[in-house]
Amino acid sequence: MCELLALNSNVPTAATFSFCGFSARGGHTGDHADGWGMAFHDGDGCRVFIDTGRACDAPLAEFLRVHPLRARTVLAHVRKATQGAVDLANCHPFQREWLGRHWLFCHNGDLQDFHPTLDGSFLPVGRTDSERAFCWLMQQLRRRFSTAPDWTLLAPVLAELVPVIVRHGTFNMLLTDGRAVYAHASTRLVWLERQHPFARARLVDREVEIDLAVANAPDDCMTVIATRPLTHDEAWRHFVPGELRAFADGRCVWHRHAPGVANPHAVSSVPSQRDTVPS
Repeated sequence: MCELLALNSNVPTAATFSFCGFSARGGHTGDHADGWGMAFHDGDGCRVFIDTGRACDAPLAEFLRVHPLRARTVLAHVRKATQGAVDLANCHPFQREWLGRHWLFCHNGDLQDFHPTLDGSFLPVGRTDSERAFCWLMQQLRRRFSTAPDWTLLAPVLAELVPVIVRHGTFNMLLTDGRAVYAHASTRLVWLERQHPFARARLVDREVEIDLAVANAPDDCMTVIATRPLTHDEAWRHFVPGELRAFADGRCVWHRHAPGVANPHAVSSVPSQRDTVPS
């Protein structure tokens, strides 16, 4: 299947270090060689780059590894095709405009027999189960909201909608409007919060190490989300299967999970299905 990456920060931040390791999984350390994409979301604007090549050695990916484009939210995806041909129309992140915001979406998984009725407000361009799921989610949100919601309103609604998709298969996903990142794990997703005092970090997939204290200011705070840990020796936390989290300004601000789902990798357990807003 595919792999996912997201970065959410309280200030515009470069994702070159994380993408350096992550992109290696697109054909070098991983077999996700059927296309890739990366999106930079800051304020009301966003830049989306997609390519059908291998992220490990595509010229555009190399450009993004060495040229820091700073943004408060970054999404990236390396694809191993399960549904839909290797084609630009099937590369993630997918993008739609709604209520004056650019919405971006990435998916890892395989949804079987997922052909929801779409009313025409959002329609797929490609032929993936992922884009159908994105269009259906956006359609449902459009029916619920007439003004752009913040995470306090949107996260609980997503927690109601995501289980409808999960019935059809694996649904690890990232969704953002640039204000917050929403991440759901059916099977595997990890996250890491970085803040002062920053330490050194060493990539898993490439022989690269940096001093995060040099790259960041004392007040910087960011969260990195990935399918698998990108670095050695950092405190990566595993999502509980069935868990949805919202991240804003570089921190986890909300989460909910299905009760009774065991996860031997979890750093800590959450006692119930109630909404939780970390202090």
